[in-house]
Parts: sequence; C-alpha cells; structure tokens
Amino acid sequence: MAGRSGIVLHTEEDFEGLRAAGRLAAATLDMITPYVKPGVTTEELDRLIHEYTLDHGAIPAPLNYRGYPKASCISINHVVCHGIPSEKRLQDGDIVNIDVTSIVDGWYGDNSRMYTVGKVPVKAAKLIKTTYDCLMRGIEVVRPGATLGDVGHAIQTLAEKNRYSIVQDFCGHGIGRTFHAEPNVLHYGRPGEGLKLKAGMVFTIEPMLNIGRPDVKILDDGWTAVTRDRSLSAQFEHMLGVTETGYEIFTLSPAGYTCPPYPVEG
Repeated sequence: MAGRSGIVLHTEEDFEGLRAAGRLAAATLDMITPYVKPGVTTEELDRLIHEYTLDHGAIPAPLNYRGYPKASCISINHVVCHGIPSEKRLQDGDIVNIDVTSIVDGWYGDNSRMYTVGKVPVKAAKLIKTTYDCLMRGIEVVRPGATLGDVGHAIQTLAEKNRYSIVQDFCGHGIGRTFHAEPNVLHYGRPGEGLKLKAGMVFTIEPMLNIGRPDVKILDDGWTAVTRDRSLSAQFEHMLGVTETGYEIFTLSPAGYTCPPYPVEG
C-alpha cells in the first residue's frame, strides 16, 4: 500500500520478493570478484554479469534503461558512477565500482561494491574503507521514526571528519516494483529533518565520496559522471527495508564480502 506521500509501504510478502532480488544482485557481485584483475576489460566483466543474471532467470535492469547500453555500470578511479563498460582494460592500482540491478519476478535488487585491482595506493584504500563505513553508519540510523535527515547527517559527519567531500548530484532512491521511486535519499542532511521513516519503506543508500571537490560533470556519452578535478571517487550501495524494529539489508553478500581486499580477488 502507499502512504500519504505516495511512498509505497511494502508488506512482508513484498519483502520476500525483495530479498530474492537483492540476494541475486549481491551474489552477482560475489561472482564477478575473482575476475576483477589487471588486463580484463570492463566489457568482459559486463558480459559475465549479463550471462550470470540471465542464467538465474533474472533480467539486468540497467540494459536499455533510458537508453543505457549495458547490463551493469563499471566506474574506474575518477569516474563517480554510471561508467559504461567498454574495451578499457583494468590496470594495477585501479579502484573500481561495479553496480548491478537484477529484476527477479518483477522485483528490483540494486547493489554496488568497490573492488581494488592489484595493489592500490594507501589513499585509495582509505577512501574505499571510509566510504563503506559511511554507508553502514547511515544504515545503522534507519528505524521507524528516524528521518532521512538523520541518515544523511550520519554519513556526512563521518565523511567530513575524514576530509572527504560527498557528491550531491546523485542520491539513493526508493525501489521495489520499479527501479527508481520516491523517496530521494540524500547522503547529507540535518538531524530531524526530511521524511520520517515508516516500517515497509524500501530504498537504497549509496554514498559517493571524493578525495577532492564534490563537483562532477557528465561526459558526452550522456551517462558517465566524473569528478571535475579528476580526483578519486568511491561508492558503496545497499538496498534495505525499514522494519518494525529497525532495518533489513536485502543485498548482503552471500559470501560475506564487505569491503576490499576480498579473499579471492585478483
């Protein structure tokens, strides 16, 4: 059912569908982990993701979404998000975000994770770890009665404490039977402000942190967002539902992966 704001309040039966979609998205990111290594093209990674999704009876939501040409988004180094897979080869020292969304029986599961290619600089590893910590700090605030301002403030406080900037051009979003829905979930904010959370709400939290300034620009392909100052950027994303007592993350890694380096990587 929908609340007064038009935001869908999902049932326990809905949560079952969302769990299945989120689990497949997370399993897809687990699957691709050992392939993220020097020399592989992002096109090859996307092909593996596409095949894995189809093999599991699902549909890759990004493909043909508003004209997007691939099954996943793969963003390297200073690419903030929506990097289009190509013949570009990964190199030692790269940091990579892979973002996948699986449609399972009409439900959407959206998840992104950072990967390191070979040995990465200390500053890159710190950025990745802090971005993951910001995601989890925001999630930990979620419960009925909390506000989206509380979530954004928790993320912003930790990011700025570590002297990173938060990209404000993109945000988390409601999700369920549609890819993007209300509410918009900002990764900055003030405590007590914004939408008050209710059990049954489902959305993504997906902070993007930059080493440099927060400003981004969109390349001529109409999709790829990069940092204007070419500084490194990192992002993690989980999809979660608000429960009566707190939250449930639908996109936890079946393999137990959280933040790189992962055991089977590279």
